[in-house]
Amino acid sequence: MSTGDKRIAIAGAGIGGLAAGLALLKQGFDVDIYEQAAELGEVGAGVQISPNGTRLLQAWGLGDAMFELGTQTRGKEIRVWNTADANRYLELGAASVTKYGAPYLTFHRADLHALLLEAVRREKRDAIHLNAAFASLGTADGGAEMRLASGRTVRAEALIGADGVHSKVRQALFGADRPRFTGCMAWRGLIDASRLPASINRTGGVSWLGPTAHVLTYPIRKGRMLNFIGMVDRADWTVESWNARGTIAECLADFEGWHEDVIAMIERIEVPYKWALIVRDTLPVWVRGHVALLGDACHSTLPFMAQGANMALEDAMVLGRCLRRTPGDIPAALASYERMRVERTTRIVNESAAQITRVHAPVLAEAGAAREHIQREWEPHRVEDRYDWVYGYDAIEQPFA
Repeated sequence: MSTGDKRIAIAGAGIGGLAAGLALLKQGFDVDIYEQAAELGEVGAGVQISPNGTRLLQAWGLGDAMFELGTQTRGKEIRVWNTADANRYLELGAASVTKYGAPYLTFHRADLHALLLEAVRREKRDAIHLNAAFASLGTADGGAEMRLASGRTVRAEALIGADGVHSKVRQALFGADRPRFTGCMAWRGLIDASRLPASINRTGGVSWLGPTAHVLTYPIRKGRMLNFIGMVDRADWTVESWNARGTIAECLADFEGWHEDVIAMIERIEVPYKWALIVRDTLPVWVRGHVALLGDACHSTLPFMAQGANMALEDAMVLGRCLRRTPGDIPAALASYERMRVERTTRIVNESAAQITRVHAPVLAEAGAAREHIQREWEPHRVEDRYDWVYGYDAIEQPFA
């Protein structure tokens, strides 16, 4: 049966929704993406796309563009919070392509979003519908129906809820979730790299580890900017929003006593934003009939493994493959998609949550114990065990389930 006869509706035009739309358009489906915002854009922050994600961008014909917009970092290193003692633990750059078959790139989120948006519009110029907020699910024989806040009803053969961590599609399917505050909040911001001291690494990812906090930095826009994320144990900020502004003074107070390079970075953040780190139980079921969830809507994760966007790209590729395989039986295709994705995404969510004890560790308060902790936890075989199964995954070749 031809895929062109099948119309797929997607709620949400973030990275996951656009990736799903692109994957399905590439498979020949007729796709419409409904976005609640009045205009499209992304927050001013960085995003890491590891080889399991970049191989998919390449498969969708975006290889040249991703290299133009992305930054190929040289590797990752650990630094101790107050001494700056360094330990290189992961080689990237050309080594990533050699080992995993695809590069490791960092992006400004707005650049990655624009890359996917342009690709979707090349496939279908009018695929994106703005001011189109999801309101509720309806019933439709042999398909899916959603009602928009405007009162409009949309009918399609399938509906994909890619509407993020606060997904209304998820709530309509499975009821309210139970978010839990981790006791940790995060600072994020962008820094003009030209304003930084020469001692600060602008070519790779750096994790500064401390007893009750850690800092992650990496270059974006070819090293012209540095992305800063500082995560700290704090119980007094529980707002799960990427757009809540803080102050430089407040951020500095959270990192009092840290190395002068960390202080220098914080002092130069353009606008410091803060958000609470919230966890949700992983969903064992993503699909009901002709409706399925994708990305943060079904497996929101803490940022400790940098896999949120990558999982959404993987979801999109697998979803497209499953629907292309059996376009005449949408529920069966969506059920196959769920089976292929639940185990891996659940493991990533759980291991990301477990990572906090490695990067916020009381033993890091003392220099000798800090060295022993880092040498043990970032020993080469342990690093391979943590990352090879993530970066080496190929959503294009995964067997159907």
